[in-house]
Amino acid sequence: MEAATDSTTFLGHPRGLVVLFFAEMWERFSFYGMRALLVLYLTQHFLFEDGVAATIYASYGSLVYLMPLLGGLIADRYLGFRKSVIFGAALLVCGHFLMAYEGAPADVVDGTVVRDELALAVMYLALAFIIVGVGFLKPSISNIVGELYQQNERRRDQGFTLFYMGINLGALSAMLLCGWLGQHEDYGWSYGFGLAGVGMLVGLITFVRGRRWLSGVGAPARPLVLTSRVMGVRRETIIYSAGFIVVVISWGLMQSREFVGAMLAIASIGAVVGIVGYSLMGCSRIERQRLLVVVFLTIVSVIFWTFFEQAGTSLTLFTDRNVDKNVLGFDMQASQMGFLNPLFIILLAPLFFIGWELLGRRGWEPSTPMKFGLGVLQAGLGFAVLVYGAGFADAAGQVAVIWLVLAYLLHTTGELCLSPVGLSMVTRLSVPKIVGLMMGVWFLSSAGAHYLAGMIAGMAAVDAMPGGSVDAVSSLPVYTDTFRWLAYVGIALGAAVMASAPLVRRYMHES
Repeated sequence: MEAATDSTTFLGHPRGLVVLFFAEMWERFSFYGMRALLVLYLTQHFLFEDGVAATIYASYGSLVYLMPLLGGLIADRYLGFRKSVIFGAALLVCGHFLMAYEGAPADVVDGTVVRDELALAVMYLALAFIIVGVGFLKPSISNIVGELYQQNERRRDQGFTLFYMGINLGALSAMLLCGWLGQHEDYGWSYGFGLAGVGMLVGLITFVRGRRWLSGVGAPARPLVLTSRVMGVRRETIIYSAGFIVVVISWGLMQSREFVGAMLAIASIGAVVGIVGYSLMGCSRIERQRLLVVVFLTIVSVIFWTFFEQAGTSLTLFTDRNVDKNVLGFDMQASQMGFLNPLFIILLAPLFFIGWELLGRRGWEPSTPMKFGLGVLQAGLGFAVLVYGAGFADAAGQVAVIWLVLAYLLHTTGELCLSPVGLSMVTRLSVPKIVGLMMGVWFLSSAGAHYLAGMIAGMAAVDAMPGGSVDAVSSLPVYTDTFRWLAYVGIALGAAVMASAPLVRRYMHES
């Protein structure tokens, strides 16, 4: 599809970028606002054990990363990107407002946790709406950004940079605002989740009202197919109905979490076996070596994101129970502290861009495998900082917040090394005939990483006292042991990947 031809610009970019910037900012506001509260909501409102809460979070996170494969396919072949964004946003609004229904808090009666089963069912349904909504919206809105520009247009990269700035602004503000409301004693969970829903509603309205600025970009590729009828029913209506059926299926999966893990394991093993088999039978020597590099670096990325996503589970619970959260005289909530990641991205991403550019001019820019190794190494160092800081905890088991800040800083610099080059690596090294498949494998790896993150977070599960409270002095060594293990593994694997980078680079066959 050709780029938009609207000559009206904003700061030298198509006006449609403004619509997409704010629509995605509000979508990420809702997503990260809910994410900041989820594991705390599960452990404090529903009184789930840490390990169970981690598996719920893991299943949710993995399905959120799997669903864009289906949503993107439907958008490409049938709905078009604009209709997919609107449908996905509408599902997200439903999901976030359903999360605001908290029901009665769980209680312990005769040693047994009694939960509001209706509220629990509504929460699972809310998560299902969000999973499917993200699947329709996330891949489509990014594609619309790309279609605003010609393929090789100089402004294209700048446009995506501005777009991703909106993502991080949404995430930062969501964690500060939704986190504060959700954990504030005068408000509570429904206010935090409700604000996330309001944010998503604003995003939907922004996109719908701003469609005229998109100049036809993102329209269905085959509009006549949408209006055709199957057994008297418009195909477009069938697609939307199928979307709601997928919501019901996701609702069931969220309550059958072991099946999600088994499904991911089978899909991952099948993907690796299939790719290796194809490389042995259907590729030249150079193509085979390049494909093996993609598989290797994809596995490395799984390791990194498994470590990084502790931010939503074990790191959040550690912050809630064992970190003195007074920041510059302000008492922060545990759910707010995740704002450090988008803050550091906003501050450091331009410096990384300039730094790589300067190093590249001198021929010193690290190779893609070296950047992946640096990412994993810094993830491990982040946990090492927490272990070191825990050694200075006070008598109440509280760790100074500076150690958490440094850990988030290292995790973010690791992300900035690895994340921007991941998708580029896949498209660059894959055999052209299977680029789409390899992109699917990349998203499958992200889903797998989220599930593994939840499993590892279960290692840091702390036994709560009746009523859900946790003794900070007792929980500190549990977190320290888990973080120490993550530090050892991350540093060792990161160093190993860096050491192997020259060999891996030769297999890439790039000048």
